Amino acid sequence: MMGTRSRTRMFALAFLAAASLGLSACSGAAPDSKTALPDVKNLPQGVNEHPQLPKDSSSDDSCDPLRSYKPSASKSAKEIKAIIKRGRLRVGVDQTTYLMGYRDPATGKMDGFDVRVAREIAKDLLGDASKIQFVAMTSADREPALENHDVDLVVRTMTINCDRWKNIGFSGEYYAAAQKVLVPNSSDVKDPESDLKGHKVCAAKGSTSINRIKDWGAKPVSVHDWTDCMILIQQGDVDAMTTDDVILAGMAAQDPNTHVIDKALSAEPYGVGANKDDVDLIKYVNHTLDRIRKDGTWEKIYGDTLAKTLGKAKPPKPKYGR
Repeated sequence: MMGTRSRTRMFALAFLAAASLGLSACSGAAPDSKTALPDVKNLPQGVNEHPQLPKDSSSDDSCDPLRSYKPSASKSAKEIKAIIKRGRLRVGVDQTTYLMGYRDPATGKMDGFDVRVAREIAKDLLGDASKIQFVAMTSADREPALENHDVDLVVRTMTINCDRWKNIGFSGEYYAAAQKVLVPNSSDVKDPESDLKGHKVCAAKGSTSINRIKDWGAKPVSVHDWTDCMILIQQGDVDAMTTDDVILAGMAAQDPNTHVIDKALSAEPYGVGANKDDVDLIKYVNHTLDRIRKDGTWEKIYGDTLAKTLGKAKPPKPKYGR
């Protein structure tokens, strides 16, 4: 039997997909998000209005978080040989974030910026971009999955910071994101840091975004996945959601009743995560990331997935020497 959380997520995705397909065209105007929803609210499982916030690692300067290992194309390490013997690369991804990691309803295949980056790693490592096993996971699942070797890599909008380096390893930065806030079009919030005091703001459990909510005097609400935040906004249960701009861009692109406030609240450099002991695998990932920066693949992936919503961009320059 399908659980409440699964039914809720299916509802959220169906609603967002309907918005992206322009079902409002039959009325000539965008529908009101509240009246378009059922009369009975269906709260996502795992909503917590009094979350235990994780330690704020944003001010941890005990390391240079962007400094990774020098790239290497060697496949001699035991962790790489194990992947080659298995014949597939296991990668943790998101499957609910439009533009970054999602299942395309038209093809049934995984797609998005992160997914295409992961396929490039598989192509170099195994000679075939299709030799990849995607493992869908939440933000909170990412580090445990790597620590337990449940996956080889995580390519899931994961911010590099010193606190996470204590538990896992990272590639060099492959995308430069920024934390922003999404609100309904009816909202009068202009500046999140001053206008959200006393308001409920949603973020995913295990993300770096949730700690900053309390600094604004807002009330943090945690959920399992970003689509759960969108459900709460659509139902009027929270006033805003906050995470990285690339995630919010996908949400806003699917629901015309929302918009992203154009104020960057923090830098969120993305890295490919790995088990901290798999140093040679991280070096190989950096080899692939260097390759796609130099041969134009990064720009093509960005152009096909994010450029239309976020405008022009260049790949960030990596730092090595760890």
